[in-house]
Amino acid sequence: MTVTYTAEVATCRGFGCFLKLLLRWRGSIYKLVWLDLVAFLSAYYILSIIYRLLLNEQQKIVFVGLVKYCGASTNLIPLSFVLGFYVSIVMTRWWNQYITIPWPDSIAVLVSANIHGQDERGRVIRRTVMRYVCLCLTMVLTMISPRVKKRFPTLEHLVEAGLLTDNERVIMADLNMRFPRHSKHWMPIVWAASIVTRARKEGLIRDDFAVKTVIDELNKFRGQCGTLTSYDNISVPLVYTQVVTLAVYSYFIASIMASQWYEDKLVGEGHLNKIDLYFPVFSTLQFFFYMGWLKVAESLINPFGEDDDDFEVNWMVDRNLQVSYMIVDEMHHEHPELMKDQYWDEVFPVELPYTVGAEGFREEHPQPSTANIEIPKAAAEVIPVVPSKAKMDEMIFDDNASGIHFTAGRRNDPRHGSATSVHSVMGGSMKRVDTVASALKRFFSKDDARSNQSVEAGASTRLPASPSGTSLSGSQKVIPMGPVGSVRITDQVIEEVDEQLTITSMKGQPEVRPTAASLFATGPPTPSAPVDVPRSGVQPYTRTQSAVAHGDRDMALGVVNLDDILSTSAPTGQYHRPTTPPGLDEFDKKRSESKESAVSQASDKNPENPTDDEFEKLRLAREKERQERKKQLIARSISSTHQEGVAMMDVDAMLEQIVAQQTSTDRQEPHH
Repeated sequence: MTVTYTAEVATCRGFGCFLKLLLRWRGSIYKLVWLDLVAFLSAYYILSIIYRLLLNEQQKIVFVGLVKYCGASTNLIPLSFVLGFYVSIVMTRWWNQYITIPWPDSIAVLVSANIHGQDERGRVIRRTVMRYVCLCLTMVLTMISPRVKKRFPTLEHLVEAGLLTDNERVIMADLNMRFPRHSKHWMPIVWAASIVTRARKEGLIRDDFAVKTVIDELNKFRGQCGTLTSYDNISVPLVYTQVVTLAVYSYFIASIMASQWYEDKLVGEGHLNKIDLYFPVFSTLQFFFYMGWLKVAESLINPFGEDDDDFEVNWMVDRNLQVSYMIVDEMHHEHPELMKDQYWDEVFPVELPYTVGAEGFREEHPQPSTANIEIPKAAAEVIPVVPSKAKMDEMIFDDNASGIHFTAGRRNDPRHGSATSVHSVMGGSMKRVDTVASALKRFFSKDDARSNQSVEAGASTRLPASPSGTSLSGSQKVIPMGPVGSVRITDQVIEEVDEQLTITSMKGQPEVRPTAASLFATGPPTPSAPVDVPRSGVQPYTRTQSAVAHGDRDMALGVVNLDDILSTSAPTGQYHRPTTPPGLDEFDKKRSESKESAVSQASDKNPENPTDDEFEKLRLAREKERQERKKQLIARSISSTHQEGVAMMDVDAMLEQIVAQQTSTDRQEPHH
C-alpha cells in the first residue's frame, strides 16, 4: 500500500520536517535507484582504471578527446523537459485511477433504507445484492491487479471465498464458454438489478422512486468498474515512454564518459587541475535526481501492481464485503435511542470545551479583510442622483429616435393610423409607445414626475414627458411619433408589469366595453318603409333590406368612432358608459321622419323622371342631417364622461375632425 508519512509532517519545526524522512527505506529513492546507481558507478570506475593503468600516451589523448566530446554533447538532450512532462502525466493518471475505484457504501445505505423486511426473505435480498456488488469489483481487480489475481486465480477460489455460489459459477462458466471474448464482470450487477425489481413486485420496496435510485447507483458502480478496465487497457502511449527511457539512459551513458578525470584538464585561468577525483560527486547527485524521477514514473504508471506505493487492493476486497454486510444486515433499521442532547435548552453551544493540552490552540473565529475598516458617518451619506435637463432631453430624443415602438390601439385611430385592432389586458383601447430609453428615463426622473402631478390634474402615474408617457396619461396634446421609417409593432400586446397605470387598472373589476351589437338590447330597430331613390338615366330604384342594413352600418361606424374618442379623452379606469346611448329612440324617430319627408318631396315633383338637381339637394340634406345627429350624440356622450382640464374648444375640434373623417369614409363607399 502507499507509504504514508502525513502524521510525521503534520507540524513543521526546526530545519525542516522532511529531513527525518531521508532515513526511510521502504518506498524511498534509495530502494528504487540503488541497483542502477551501482551499475553507473561500476562503469565509471572501470573506465577510470582503464585510463589510469592500461592506456599509453597516444591512447590517453584519444580518451581525453572522447571525454570532451561527451561533455559537450550531453547538453543537447532536453532531459528536464521530457522527463518532467512525462512524470506529470503519470502522477495525474495515478490519482485519477484511485478516485475511480468504486466503494459499495452508498449502495449499501440505499439498499438498507429502501428494501424493507425484518424476516429472512428481506435479509436474503439485501445481503445478496451487496454480495453481487462486491463480486463485481473483485472480478475487475482480478483482471487488473496481480495481487488479487494471485489470491483468486479462478472462479472456484471466489466460491471458496464466499463471493460466489456453485450455481452462479456454473452460469458464468457457461457464458465464458459461449462468449469467451468479453469480460463478465458486469453480470453480478445485472443480477442485483433483477433482484431489486423483484423486491418491488413483492412489496419490499414501497415506491418506484426508490427502485430508480438504487438501480442508478448500481449503474454508477458498474460504470466506475468499467473505467478501471479502461485504464488497464489504455496506457500512456508507448512511444512517449520509450522516448523518456532513451533520453535518461543515453544521457547517463554519455555522462559516465563526460565525468571522467584526465591529467591535462584545465581549470580557472588555464591552470592544470592537480586534484585527482576518485569519486564523481555531482554526477552521482545528478544521477539520483534524474534516475529517481524516472523510477517514480515506472512505479506509479500502474498503481495496482506490487510496488511499495501501489494500492492495497486485497485490503479493499475484505473491507468492502465486511462493511456491506454490516450496513444491510447488522445495522438494518437500527439506531440509538432518541433523546435530548445536552444543548437542548441552550439551542446551540457557545463554545465546545477544551482540554488542558488543547488550551494553547484556542483560536479566534476568522474575520473578513474589511472587518476593521470604519466608515465615517459623513462619508456614508448617499448622494442623490438627479439627471440634468440636458441628459433628460437626450434620453427623450433617444426615445423618439429609437426606431422601434410598441403600440396597442384600436382600428381607425387617427393618432397613429393603426390598421389592426389589438385589445389590451385592461379591456380598453390604450396606446403604448415604450422603449428602453423611456424606461430608464422614468426610473431616473421620479422627482420631476412628482412635480408634474401638481400641474397635470387627474394624472395617476409618474410619467415623464415622452411619447410613451403621453400615450399612457391620456393627454390630448399631439406629439410627433418619431422619425420617418420607425417600425410600429401593433400585432401583439406588450405587458409591462412595472407600470403603475397597468397595475392600478388591474386592481378593480374588469371594465365592460360596449360594442355595436350591445347597443340594441332588444334587437335592431324596426326598419322604415321602403323609399325609392331617384337616379338620372335609369329606372326608379326601390330600396331593399340591404339599403336599410347599409344605413345601420353607418350608425355602427359612428359608434366605433365614439369609442375611440372616449378612450382618448377619459383616463383608463375612470370612465363608465351606459349600455344604451341616451336619445337613441328620438334618433330613430327623427331618422324615419326625415326619410319620409324627403321621399314625399321628391315624389311631388316628378317621381318617374327626377332631375340631377333634385337628387343632389336630397343627398346634401340627408348628409347634413346625419352630421348634426352625430354631433348631438357625441356631445351627449362626452359631456357625461367629461373630465377637468379638457377645454370645450378641444371637444369641438375633435367633433369636427371625426365628422370630417366619417364623411370622407362615406364618400368613398359606392352609392346605390
